[in-house]
Parts: sequence; structure tokens; C-alpha cells
Amino acid sequence: MPTLHWVGKDKVVNHHHDVPFRLLNKEYTFTANQGTPANSTANRIIHGDNLEALKSLLPEFEGKVNCIYIDPPYNTGNEGWVYNDAVNDPKIKKWLGQVVGKEGEDLSRHDKWLCMMYPRLKMLHRLLAKNGVLFLHLNDDELHYAKVLLDEIFGRDSYINEICVKMKLTAGASGGGEDKRLKKNIENILIYTRDRTGKGGFERFNDVYDEEDLFEIIDEMESEGKSWKYTSVLLDKGDFVEERVVLDGAGEEIKIKKYKSIKRTTVNALVRKGIDREVAYIENFNWIFSDTNAQTSIRTRIMDEFVTLADDELLVAEYVPRSGRDKGTTVQHYYISPTIRRVIWLKDTAVKRGQRIVKLEKTGTYWDGFPLNNLTKEGGIQFPSGKKPILLIEKILRLATSKNSIILDSFAGSGTTAHAVLKLNAEDGGNRRFILCEMMDYAEDTTSERVRRAISGYSEGAKIVTGTGGGFDYYTVGAALFKDDKNLNEDVGEKAIREYVAYTESIPAASKCGADSPVSRYALGTSATVLWLFYYERERVTTLNLDFLASLNIKALLNNGGKRPEHFVIYADKCALDADFLIKHGITFKRIPRDITRF
Repeated sequence: MPTLHWVGKDKVVNHHHDVPFRLLNKEYTFTANQGTPANSTANRIIHGDNLEALKSLLPEFEGKVNCIYIDPPYNTGNEGWVYNDAVNDPKIKKWLGQVVGKEGEDLSRHDKWLCMMYPRLKMLHRLLAKNGVLFLHLNDDELHYAKVLLDEIFGRDSYINEICVKMKLTAGASGGGEDKRLKKNIENILIYTRDRTGKGGFERFNDVYDEEDLFEIIDEMESEGKSWKYTSVLLDKGDFVEERVVLDGAGEEIKIKKYKSIKRTTVNALVRKGIDREVAYIENFNWIFSDTNAQTSIRTRIMDEFVTLADDELLVAEYVPRSGRDKGTTVQHYYISPTIRRVIWLKDTAVKRGQRIVKLEKTGTYWDGFPLNNLTKEGGIQFPSGKKPILLIEKILRLATSKNSIILDSFAGSGTTAHAVLKLNAEDGGNRRFILCEMMDYAEDTTSERVRRAISGYSEGAKIVTGTGGGFDYYTVGAALFKDDKNLNEDVGEKAIREYVAYTESIPAASKCGADSPVSRYALGTSATVLWLFYYERERVTTLNLDFLASLNIKALLNNGGKRPEHFVIYADKCALDADFLIKHGITFKRIPRDITRF
């Protein structure tokens, strides 16, 4: 298979093995106030170098992460951006100097980017479950290098597809960048899995539908003069406020209901909830009324009766044409709001209420409708421009996760991934968990603050957004388990050292032993055939000898229905037993710290 070569590659291809294993220090726990909805709480936000953070996650999460979404630096060379978009960031330059050495001073920014990404992708590959999916979001500056890099690390057969995301600029946004007459208006997401074949490997994505496809179908049918009928909804009318009655120019009554806290949602989400009503589809265009003769009268009288609506308020006018009052004609509804500009109505009145006829296309590889620029206040906190829209991450989660998935974002930025996880849980009752890693100093003031507000709710008055509920633990990357001289850093504590050794021995959680084990306080774990012991004392040198073996209460295993171990793996500082004795009694001696595996 073709591979990619760059200056400095030989220094980083195995660097993930050399990264020191560091402990994660829990700084605090944040949970929602009483009264907020139930949501996942076993979530994590980690502040520190994501390479070290990812390695620290391996003992608990190796092969268990179901979905990874990362939005790493695009490496455009734009040094002035608040979220630094180049690998000339001081922290990355320091890392390159330590790993690559003086040679790193002559690297191009593309060499640097590849040196930075390679070991991180190797770590992510280990964390991803066999049936898990990785989404790598980039633009064209490094996209093609990244594709070859992922082919090398994950395997070419693990490539699933590439998504093109249209950059929908908000009003007044310059965004995109130009090359003469061609404006950049798409970004790209590469999708890889850990194992595409075999039992337990990747099978398929969830069914996700695009509402934009529905509009295309409607517009096409209208242009051909065909009628159409649908009975799903794209809008939640929110909380009822009041009802009034006004008269149109012909003296007909129009019932007007006012709602607040309106929410836009997707077709398939409402279908899943069983919502099935005969209502309209909305798109951002001009006013359209079914009865054009009554348009001016209805609009004038409604707006005369009500003050200007807030952005999250909605009026629904129910109007029965005079000619249809005695014929049972279906009531026509008119949605009126400053933020809703086009209303498309049912044309076939033979469709009965409660009947659902939906013709939608599954989502493809071209995604439109995501405002990627000037999103400065999503989540109730002021952010720099350039962050990803929550609707995009939600769509990825709908596509690639189930209700109990673990989602990892190791370039967390403003925390959009965590917000999307909590929102989706609140919608479908899921228990998805997120893990965020962020190396920059805004991890607490921006990333975590955004997630706290999402959990608790934000804004005031008519614009208040209800909290999702849930919680998270905030960590920092702490001390290394081994010192530079290869000796144990005993300051981290015996518990942390035991957990690490148990992981290197692949002892399942259910088979681990604590210090209260009846076999021995040094027992680390037991299986049907093996007993692991970690004979460690900080204040003295330990020796594997006959006295230590005599201290083991093997009968405790037999009393619990177990069998005498066929093999013993014993860690100690020294061994006083000869090789023949060890072989005869099935003992493997491992010296502390020399024989403790560095993974």
C-alpha cells in the first residue's frame, strides 16, 4: 500500500510508545441543579496536551469509544485567529523541538502538521471500538495528506466515505477564502472505522434523513404542476400563551394562538416520537398564503392585533374559508413569525389527520444547511468566530451513535460536541457519554463554561433556554507514573501504580483484587488459571522468597469455589528463588520497576 513520507516522520512513527503515562487529576465535579432533566453524568473534560490525555485514557477506554469526532487545526497559516489555526502554536513548537529535535526547525508547516497528527491518530486508533467510527473534519489545506495518513494507520479497507459540508455563511460574513474566481465553500469530513469486516466490526450507520431533500421533492413537483401530500412536521410550536379572535375583510373569524419557546427540529426526530400531524413545512423565503385574496386582510388584521413578535415567539392563525364552512373543508393554518418566512401547505385536502405519507431520501455525502461562520453565541456564551455549529455535530451523532455510546473529541475547542451529546440525550432519553480534551488555556473559561450553561440553562426572559441536565468531571493531566530515570514515581500512590500494572497485564475489571483480598493484600487479580501479585512497599525493598509464598492464603480461592492457580505472576524488587524452583511451581517473576511494561 502506498505510504506518505515527510521530514520528521521517522521521529514520530513510534512516538506514541514513548509518551509518558500520566495520571488524570480530578479537579471538580459539576452536576445540574435539582429539577433539571435526567441526563448522563459520567462525562469528562480534560485540560492538557491531548497526546498525553489520550494515553491516560487507555487503561479505562481502550477499544471502547464508539464515536470520535475531531476538528484539528486546519493549518491554513492564519496565525491571527483566536483558535490558533497553525502548528506554530508555542506548545506544539515546544513538542516538536523535544520529539523531532533540531531537524524540526527546518520543517515546513505541512511537515509539522503531520508530525503533530501521526501519534495522536495512533492513540485514537487504540481507543476506538472495533465497530466505532472516526470523523476527521478538515478543509483542503491538509485533507489529502490526512487521507493517506489515515489509510496507513487504520488501513485502506477501514475507509468508509467522505462528507462534503457546504459552508453556509451568515449575513455579513466574509468567510471561505478565495483563489482568484473560486471561493472556498465546502469543508470535508473523512470517515474511518476500526474494523470493517468480521464479527463485531462496523455494520452500518443509523437511518438519517435530510429535510432539504424533501424541499427539493416539493419544488420539483410544484414545477411540474403536481400535487403532493405530507403529514410530518418541522416545527415545535412551544408553550401556549393566549388566544384571540379577529375578523378578516369578509367578516370571517380568524382564531389566533400565540406561542413562545418555539423549536425547530428534524423530520425523522418527530417521526421517531410518533408525532403525526397535518401541518406545514417551513423554509426561509417570503410570505406565502394559500388564499391569496385573503392574504392582505389576514396579515394586516393579525399584525394590527399583536405587537411585534420576539425571535422565539410564533402566531398560528386558523382560518376557515366562507365557501367551505358547511362542506367540512380542512382548516387552513398560517404560521406568522419574524423568523419564519415561507410556509408550504397541504394541497390535497383528502389527506386525513393522523395519516403519514413521508417521502424522504437518506442522508448522502453532501451536507448543506450548517452556518459555519459567525456563530458567536451558541450555548449562551460569547465565542470567537469559527466554531462548528451544533446541528452538524448532532447530525453526526444521529448517524453514528446509539443511546449508550461513548463519544470522544480530543480537539474540543468551544465544547460543541459535549453540548450536542447532552441535547441528543435530552431529546431521546439516551445516556451517551462524552470525553473532551483541550490543551489551550480556555479549557476552563470557555469549553467547560459552555457545557455548564448547556446543562443548567441560560439566557433570561423570553429567550431562556432550558438546561439539558447531566454533569461532568473536570480533569487536568498530572504527574507521570515513571521518572526520567525509568524508576517509579512513587508520589503518585500505590493505588495508581496497581491500576497501571493491572492494565498492562490485561486483568479484567471483574477479576481485579483490592488490598482487602483474603488471598493477600498484594493480590492484583485472579483468573481460572492465574494469580497476579504485586509485592510492593514504598518504604522497603521487597523480596520474592519462601516466606512470601507461605503468606499467601490460597485456600481462600478454594473456599469461594475456585481452583488452585496453575500459574503465578509475581512482581517484587528482588527474587531469592532459583530458576528451577520458579519453573517447577509455575511462577513468573517480574522485577519492579524494570519489568513493568511501558505501553
